[in-house]
Formats: sequence, C-alpha cells, structure tokens
Amino acid sequence: MQTLFFRYRDQRLALGERTLLMGILNTTPDSFSDGGEHASFDQAIRHAHLMVEQGADILDIGGESTRPGAPTVTVEEEIRRTAPVIRELRRSLKVPISIDTTKAAVAAAALAAGADIVNDVSGLARDPDLPQVLRDWQAGCILMHMRGTPATMRELTRYEDVVGEVGAALTDCLRLGMERSGLDEEFFMLDPGIGFAKTAQQSAQLIAAIPRLRQLGRPILMGPSRKSFIGHFLDQPDPHQRLWGTAGACAACALLQADVVRVHDVAEMRDAIRIADAVRHHLIAR
Repeated sequence: MQTLFFRYRDQRLALGERTLLMGILNTTPDSFSDGGEHASFDQAIRHAHLMVEQGADILDIGGESTRPGAPTVTVEEEIRRTAPVIRELRRSLKVPISIDTTKAAVAAAALAAGADIVNDVSGLARDPDLPQVLRDWQAGCILMHMRGTPATMRELTRYEDVVGEVGAALTDCLRLGMERSGLDEEFFMLDPGIGFAKTAQQSAQLIAAIPRLRQLGRPILMGPSRKSFIGHFLDQPDPHQRLWGTAGACAACALLQADVVRVHDVAEMRDAIRIADAVRHHLIAR
C-alpha cells in the first residue's frame, strides 16, 4: 500500500502501514447518536482520555451537530463548547486534535487552544475566511464531500455516478483549498462523506470504492460510525444498536485501504480494524 503523508503544524504523519482511529467527541446536546453524553467539561475530558487509552490515534472535537435537520449554533456557543476542552486536552494528551467545524472563527479559537487539524464537512465551501486560518496556523485540513446543509442534504442524493462525482468534487475541493490557503497538498486529507447527501446504497458504493478514491493521491478518511446506512441494511433505527454493523463497516474500510476511520466506539473498532489490517497485509503481499 502506498505511503501518503499528512502534515499539520510542524508534524508529518505517515499513513498506509495501518488504519488509524479517529475518536469522536461531541460536546453537543443534540448529535444523532451521543447528544448530551459528553456535553459537560468533565464528561468530555474523561471520555477523551478513555478513547486515547482504548487506542484512538486522533481526537475529533465537535460543538455543532451535523445530523440531518440539525439547527445551527452561534460562533460564540460553538467556541464555548469546544475551546476549553481542547485547551485541557492539549495540556494532558499528545495525540493530534481535530476541530470539527465549518466556521473560521471557531477553527481559529480551537487552533489557538491547541488543536492541530480542521475537519470541515463543507469542504471549505461554507466560510471564505477558513483557508486563511489554515494558512496562519499551518493546520492540517480534512475536506469532506457534502451537498447542501444538514437541513437539506436528504433531498440532494441524485447522482449519475456517485463515485465519479464525489471524486471529482473532492479533487476540486483540494485544488481550491490549496489555492486559497497557500498550503501544499500534504496538509489535506479527503472524506467522501458517508451519509451526507448519500443514500444507503451510495454510502456502500463509496466504501467499496476506497481504492479508487485513494488514487486521488491524498489520504482517505471514512466516517461510517452508527450512520443511517447501517440502520437501513440492518433494519435498526436506534443508532446505539448499530455497534456490530459499524464494526463490519469499519473492517470493510480498513480492508479496502482507508487511512483513517472516524468512530464513536474506539475499543471495539480497534479490534475489528486490527484483524482487517492483518488480512489486508496478506492480500497485498500476494
């Protein structure tokens, strides 16, 4: 498997040897599967430390839900929910920290507090000031594919060729992100946006197409954890009952050479991914 490099601040991370785990920490009252569980400062800090102990390689901190139909949150509230948590985690942990936001001011506050990476579900389309923040802080950036907003994305799932169109859109995002930020391609990672303006079948197609997406030349992050496409295939409406379905999806992502998988349940997904990685290495050796 080709080694790809991802840069953030003064660090350069080699990807490809194994699938990395990004642990999700939502400091929100309304996220689709864990809203309110880690909304207090102490809860958030405890859970972040637990995820790192369980094997999380990166932490992704979010202060605004991106579930379908989620209301918007003010910049001030999003900063209030995330910056103090990031500041404490930066003091006590060494793993890279990502801020999950589309807002330049939130990203800047998070980076000032010690975050390393900006995870933007809009692919830098929402806030024209965000590329300059990336440049100022030499921050890594995850560009995700999405159509519309959380309020409208369910109506925007018509594609002629979902893999080709998502790949082309991510290529454009990368080119524009590099131009607007002045950063080279190593500062960017790509996410096809499982469940974001995608049907269940389209989400499955994008997982199957990870080797094709990786040909775009950048690391690929996949976020299948507890998503509605798993509920669709399992006929399981409760996100909390999608653990084994998520394990199957994460194992498939790892087997197909995803570089990073973004998950809620770190310990369980760590085990699933370790087995998939072991099998993948033998497949490649053949």
